[in-house]
Amino acid sequence: MTALKHLFSPIQIGNMTASNRLLMSAMSINFGVDEDGCVNEQLIEYFTARAKGGVGMMLVGGGAVHPTGLELPHLPTLWDDSCIPSLKKMVAAVKPYGTKFGVQLMHGGRQSYHDNKVAPSPIPAPAVVKGIPKELSIPEIKELVQAFGDSALRCRQAGFDFVEIHGAHGYLINQFLSLNSNKRTDEYGGSFENRSRFLLELFRDIREKCGADFPVGIRMNGQDYIKDGLILEDALRLAPILEKEGAAYLHVSAGVYGSTQLTIPSMYVEHGCFIHLAEAVKKAVSIPVITVGRIKDPRMAEKIIAEGKADAVALGRSVIADPEYPNKAKAGAFADIRPCMGCCLGCIHAVLALEPGSCVVNPEVGREYLLKDEKKPEKARQILVVGAGPSGMAAARILAMRGHSVTICEKQGKSGGVLRLAAKVPGRGEVGDILGFLQRELEKYKVEIRYNTEAGPEILDEIRPETVILATGSLPEMPIIKGLFQTQMELMTVTDVLAKESEPGEKVIILGGGQAGLVLADFLAEKGKEVALLNRKAHFGEEMSSNDRFYLRERLKRDRVKLYKKVSVQKFTADGADFRSDGNPVSLRGFDTVILSEKMDSVRDALQLLKDRFADVRIIGDAKSPRTLMLCMSEAEEIARSL
Repeated sequence: MTALKHLFSPIQIGNMTASNRLLMSAMSINFGVDEDGCVNEQLIEYFTARAKGGVGMMLVGGGAVHPTGLELPHLPTLWDDSCIPSLKKMVAAVKPYGTKFGVQLMHGGRQSYHDNKVAPSPIPAPAVVKGIPKELSIPEIKELVQAFGDSALRCRQAGFDFVEIHGAHGYLINQFLSLNSNKRTDEYGGSFENRSRFLLELFRDIREKCGADFPVGIRMNGQDYIKDGLILEDALRLAPILEKEGAAYLHVSAGVYGSTQLTIPSMYVEHGCFIHLAEAVKKAVSIPVITVGRIKDPRMAEKIIAEGKADAVALGRSVIADPEYPNKAKAGAFADIRPCMGCCLGCIHAVLALEPGSCVVNPEVGREYLLKDEKKPEKARQILVVGAGPSGMAAARILAMRGHSVTICEKQGKSGGVLRLAAKVPGRGEVGDILGFLQRELEKYKVEIRYNTEAGPEILDEIRPETVILATGSLPEMPIIKGLFQTQMELMTVTDVLAKESEPGEKVIILGGGQAGLVLADFLAEKGKEVALLNRKAHFGEEMSSNDRFYLRERLKRDRVKLYKKVSVQKFTADGADFRSDGNPVSLRGFDTVILSEKMDSVRDALQLLKDRFADVRIIGDAKSPRTLMLCMSEAEEIARSL
């Protein structure tokens, strides 16, 4: 019997019984449909993997009910009967695993990525998506009401167990509900009753077409977190009305594009950040209430249910990172769950850049259909991995899983490389969670890590590898700037500081405005130091997701941190620097430390020795070329699977 007895107890939703209280929430993953918007094998296998993983309920994200409401270009479309055959195929693939399978019905409104946007009022979205939407006429509103009902019926005809209406996150229904986006003076605007009319009409149309026995849930905001947006009092007023109308459940979330609390928060936000909203709504209704928001630990999910704060818990990024999260949680194997880092890079940033969704810690996302019939190699190899950073560890894990004999040699006394240092700065401890997971996986697959060991003749003669993977990472580059090496200020690198090999003074200049420079500025400001950050580029933290960067930039709005962009350094002086920032001259004086955090140089000290002795040497990660963790992890696993 699982220790999580509440989380893994059945739940009744309408006439549907789910085996546990974990819902894989709808996420716009932006892959897995053909040119007509019909789902294909890529999306089918993505969902099948998560059904196998044991989630009780699961939702297809971004099912567009009308061409004007297609949020992203590569999402399932529901506005024509031609979608039904492929949906039936997906339902058939998922059905054997017992997961209750549904579709989220949505219309993006002004938050859609195309030029034919419509909305209650011609007001552009406050962030992310550009362009003024066309104001809907009343006949067009009636058409959309019908579109929701027709789309829901197609989902039922395809065999889905339920549907969820997306009334949250600043999409069309939320736009009608919110004064921020609805300035109408007719029967669909003004009073609370009028602003609710669109949602209630389309809900009734769905019920009429699909029947009262077909469960229809609603995702709603408990708070918009934006001026003139929905507040909790509005949600508490709306929730009993939806229950009376026959809603099967309420799924309570928060935020819109441009809100002060993001819909998909990064690692800087506390776990369970929206639970209080669901808890308040639950007190106002008797139907099941689902909560969401950084609920990463299954023991937290268990506590939420046990304490009556919600009836079920929605997981998004956690089951992208590890499809087996539910099965592992039920077995009590919490340490085996591959952890979401909350970086928002593959799952949201890529999608908003109109690229296919992915995951930093799980390169298999979107490739499940390619890997489902993967076979182990006929012959096991003796393989040496040089470097126990994330790239080396990720490659070694897959190699060992595929049956190869793998040894890692690591020059330092610890694994993790520069990622271990990145986890030391404020708010970013979850970065280190993936290192802990990889370490445990290597122990499970009996991969030996030899610390304080370089790739020299001794270990090469002992192991005699058939293949060598060089994953020795990178170190900060030393730029050539006038006066830099003559200054009286202490000269350090970001890795020196985070490894505690050097202690900065009280007034610090940081050269570099990427992620490393920004988190270092936060780290030093937290210690009470005055920081001036010089970024030679036009934008800060370009390699970060916009969601992650948003919270970090908010943290850096401190008196003791000054950020300069478009910097052209003229010279470093004895105690400062002269430069132009955005074309304006600036002189800094009275500083005692310069920290280099701009570019990284690949470390390949052992490359020539290895190439002289072995024919098969593969270079991966930052050793090949400094890049993001997502690209490093993906490349590491890809090379490991090729052997």
